[in-house]
Amino acid sequence: MKIPSRFKVSPLVMGRGAGESFAKALVITRREVRDSLRDWRIVTPILLLTLIFPWIMSLASKVAANFAVAYGVADNAAIIVQQLVPFSLLIVGFFPTSFSLVIALETFVGERERNTLEPLLATPISDGELYLGKLLAAMLLPVAASYLGLVFHLLGLRWTTAYHIPAQAFLQVMLLTTMEALVMVAGAVVVSSHTTSVRAANLLASFIIVPIALFLQGEAVLFFWMRYDVIWLMILGLVIVDLALVRTGIRIFNREEILACQYDEITLSGVRRSFSRFWSSPPGISQEPPPLTLGRLYRSHLPRLLKYYLSPLSVVLVVMVGGLLVGWAFAIRYPLSQIGGLEGLVNSDLGREWQDLGLLPGLSVWGIFIHNVRALLIAAFLGVISFGTAPLLLLLIPLGMMGFLLGQAASVGYSPLITLVAFVLPHGLVEIPAAWIATAFALKIGAAILAPPRGLSLGEGFLLAIVNFLKIFFLLVVPLLLLAAFLEARVTPQVALWLLGG
Repeated sequence: MKIPSRFKVSPLVMGRGAGESFAKALVITRREVRDSLRDWRIVTPILLLTLIFPWIMSLASKVAANFAVAYGVADNAAIIVQQLVPFSLLIVGFFPTSFSLVIALETFVGERERNTLEPLLATPISDGELYLGKLLAAMLLPVAASYLGLVFHLLGLRWTTAYHIPAQAFLQVMLLTTMEALVMVAGAVVVSSHTTSVRAANLLASFIIVPIALFLQGEAVLFFWMRYDVIWLMILGLVIVDLALVRTGIRIFNREEILACQYDEITLSGVRRSFSRFWSSPPGISQEPPPLTLGRLYRSHLPRLLKYYLSPLSVVLVVMVGGLLVGWAFAIRYPLSQIGGLEGLVNSDLGREWQDLGLLPGLSVWGIFIHNVRALLIAAFLGVISFGTAPLLLLLIPLGMMGFLLGQAASVGYSPLITLVAFVLPHGLVEIPAAWIATAFALKIGAAILAPPRGLSLGEGFLLAIVNFLKIFFLLVVPLLLLAAFLEARVTPQVALWLLGG
């Protein structure tokens, strides 16, 4: 079915104002909300979570306070309730919004299975208006239920514990609930528009719900310790993610591609053919490639790949610099003057304790090499379920430690430059670029789930990102890591002894 091109033109180009575009999007929103209210499978669980679950959490808070009193810690009962209640608010607000993921996943693929997708996509509105209407429809009912549940929970708390939640905590819970719902909906609408069955959409939903669940655990810890200042930073981060996801959804949303995606069978032979095609063709080459050789991979593929990945490489570079600065800032704020100078830090048992826990490798070429390869592969795997954010966070840890070490060296009178040369540069000149490149390509794997390249389906874009990662990893990153492991085990200790011993 061919959609007339005039239906895909931007509203501003067509001369319509923002108000008219929003009104057209609300037409889709009203239609979707009306259909959701008619479906008892959606309404019943939302009502149960809105009306019953808040009272359960209120009673649980009362039981926790009574437990503290019964075991002789009555003085701590108020503190326990004060720390648990914001956490319970977070749970009460999140559960109803989780249904926004279900509604969003069903928005397009459910229409396809009910044979109502073609008339909807033929309506005379732009792609952006259709996307916005679906987005609002998936959020409206669950978020409204979440707000209502929070109000019921506050009433239950006053009846069971007479506790008044701080206004700042309540506002933060409201904002977190809204932002998390938007993250799930924005990702789910993209997934739903690029799949052909509800079953496939539900399977892909794990790539959305797992990061949100991990994020929710972090929020719970911060609420328990009442770190409201850090929670404001998390809210700001969610706003940035929401803007990026919505912008990506508007950019890749195309009704013609949705209609063309009628059958999406995954076979081993098809995956093998696509893998072979992506492996033998460098980015930006559409014609039949010449026979693949190792020399052509290094001469043609690697330079094109690095040029093709300039954007994620730039993002990772900014994060790396930020990690160094954060580590340095922590060193200034928390000086370790009690370690007796830099020699005390070097000769301490901290490194041996970390090795016993498996957090650091042994000082052997093979041990260092395996540790670095394993860390980068785990980061790439976690990037799949975190939209590429996990590799960035894992890269921040060693860079933050490096910045912390340099800052501590400066605080005890050592030259940061000499410390950098002694402990980092001999192997870091090779290892840091390898980690930088691997993280950028792992970031692209997670991003490919939400923003597949133009002209490729969701599965093809994801497979292309994996092929590019494997190509750069085995051809460039692994050799660099092997060289870095040799330098770290054989050269860096000698350089450090020579500089510090002199």
